[in-house]
Amino acid sequence: MLDAQGNVRKVNRIYFLDNLRAFMVFLVVVFHAGVVYEASGVGAWFWIVDDPSTNDLVGILNIVLDIFIMSTIFFVSGFFTPGSARKKSSADFLKSKARRLMIPWVISVFTLMPVYKFIFLYSRGLPQEGWTTYFHFSNGILSQSWLWFLPVLFLFDVLYLVMTRSGIDISKLSLKAGVLGMFFVGVAYSIFMSLFELYGWTKIVVLDFQNERILIYFMVFLLGALCYEQKVFEQEARSTALYKVVTWTSWIPITVYVMAVIYSFLKPGQFLVSRVFDVSFTLVFFHLSLLSLLYTLVMAFWVNFNKPGKIRDEINRNSYGVYIIHVIVLGGIALLLLNTAMSSLAKFVILSLSTYLVCNFIVHFYRTGIKERFQGS
Repeated sequence: MLDAQGNVRKVNRIYFLDNLRAFMVFLVVVFHAGVVYEASGVGAWFWIVDDPSTNDLVGILNIVLDIFIMSTIFFVSGFFTPGSARKKSSADFLKSKARRLMIPWVISVFTLMPVYKFIFLYSRGLPQEGWTTYFHFSNGILSQSWLWFLPVLFLFDVLYLVMTRSGIDISKLSLKAGVLGMFFVGVAYSIFMSLFELYGWTKIVVLDFQNERILIYFMVFLLGALCYEQKVFEQEARSTALYKVVTWTSWIPITVYVMAVIYSFLKPGQFLVSRVFDVSFTLVFFHLSLLSLLYTLVMAFWVNFNKPGKIRDEINRNSYGVYIIHVIVLGGIALLLLNTAMSSLAKFVILSLSTYLVCNFIVHFYRTGIKERFQGS
């Protein structure tokens, strides 16, 4: 059986990473549901549905979720990459990744993205446009939307293969050196990108990526690979003093970061000290928040959820498909909720849970019905 990275599942699989990835996919659904209702109005520019009923709490939640969700998914993906790369030739490795990542991407951008734009225009009462604008390479601001993750992960797999085949051996690094390097390089990169206003999205035919996050994601991906090389999770999990301290104190950098972001939203162009100081201060606490959340989540799942279960296994098997289809399902349900008299918070909860449940049902039906029958014929 294959996971989202194209790796063969083993009996002795490290179950907590599957469980962690599935939980992150659920939080991706929560985050994208929040974009519909967040008060900042960011979603009005590009998101599939922009409900005029908004909520400040949803916006704050999304600031926190944006710190760690995709980084955690890249970390898990990075962990599973070295084993796959070692078992296969370079050509077979690339074929397996292309089959698992790029073929679904091609199908999705030519089927789901047109539906995305149809819902986008319909929800705003705008007329539908020429058919060519419904594809990602010509739709302007929408581009690939949430599907950016698939080709970026494929790129990271390719870069990792090039590194290892070129003799670059990250296993020579200690885990401590990897974490510290990720922090200091990440802070320097983020500050550079912000001060020189290089943030935003680069959008080309195959790749969409957030300029200020792309290197951070790759470093987290490599950190996951380093954990594999160092056999970090082959020992028995235990609740350490460091884990307890980080868990108890992680709210501090998160709170400081969220307050700094909110201040910049409320008072654009105004600074507590200076532009350089404010940007640097905010980004240092972003990276502290990222590391503390990533460490806490990995440890929490390693200690408490490193075992299979009937429901967990089903959710894990569905999670990759849920990620691919969830935005379209979310858009359809958000349309149904658009003109209801419910509060924005109630809509947000209903949209998050119903989208996740419906997506799991669809993927389960496809996987156990259509796909298995097709493969068996």
